[in-house]
Amino acid sequence: MTRLPPLNALRAFEAAARHLSFKRAADELHVTQAAISHQVKQLEAHLHLPLFERSARGVKLTEAGRALLPVLSDAFDSILQTVEGLGAARSGGALLVSLRPYFAAKWLAPRLARFWQAWPQIALRLHHTTRPASFRGEEIDVAIWWGDGGWPGVETERLLPCDLTAVCSPDLLQGPYPLNSPWALRWHTLLHEETDENWRRWLSAAGVPDLKPRKQLFIDDTNVRLEAAIKGQGIALTGRELVADELAAKRLVAPFDTSLGGFAYYFVYPKGALSRPAVRAFRDWIFAEAQADRGEPSAAMPATVTARPNRRR
Repeated sequence: MTRLPPLNALRAFEAAARHLSFKRAADELHVTQAAISHQVKQLEAHLHLPLFERSARGVKLTEAGRALLPVLSDAFDSILQTVEGLGAARSGGALLVSLRPYFAAKWLAPRLARFWQAWPQIALRLHHTTRPASFRGEEIDVAIWWGDGGWPGVETERLLPCDLTAVCSPDLLQGPYPLNSPWALRWHTLLHEETDENWRRWLSAAGVPDLKPRKQLFIDDTNVRLEAAIKGQGIALTGRELVADELAAKRLVAPFDTSLGGFAYYFVYPKGALSRPAVRAFRDWIFAEAQADRGEPSAAMPATVTARPNRRR
């Protein structure tokens, strides 16, 4: 195996080559000029190659020196960025996550204690919004968006499938217009998000594309929309995974088998964000939680993760 040159020699050469000056390299590294010269000569002896052409007017790089400089500069920059990232995580650097209020309340909030226990050094902040956040000009680090995943300019990973199912109060299964078939929806109120697009697609999938409901209400907050459904004020579309407790307690029922597929919650981040230890830690944790929900074994933590969780229980 080829033995690597001494780190001090590499560092001295990189500084001297970058400045094309032994004196300025010595000032940067807080050593003497003679020490820089000695380290460079040690590196040249190790490589059996001259790295500088020396003259009374100064120094300039040889072909070997020009080849080595960018490799070392990139390596030292990468080490510095990683060390700074580790320091930020240890000191409690904030991680701002943008996500929908309903997902935060129903799915994420009950699990947050486990994240804080594993990663006490990361100050997690949640920003609630019903619209996709912009990573430009905002402090958002990562986001959890709902949709079909077709967002340009960002990295997306499918986190939690969320096919849309019609749900309502069990009271609507009785009365003068019981919900015994999709056609019965014409006597009821449909609860929409911001547009009626998803309901139109659901009605088409259910075989009643021309159905006209008695009334339509538009409520952009899912918490409010589903509370209206629980109170018997209309029928809403939502993912079964997020209303499992309400369905089990019979506060809501799903009267039809039809579901509208192609939707999910996605973990979204700008390119390069996973190089930050705090972002990677949150990403790996939340995917492990989603896998546990589906009864899947948790994937091993990637080798690129440089921060380490708190193992205390």
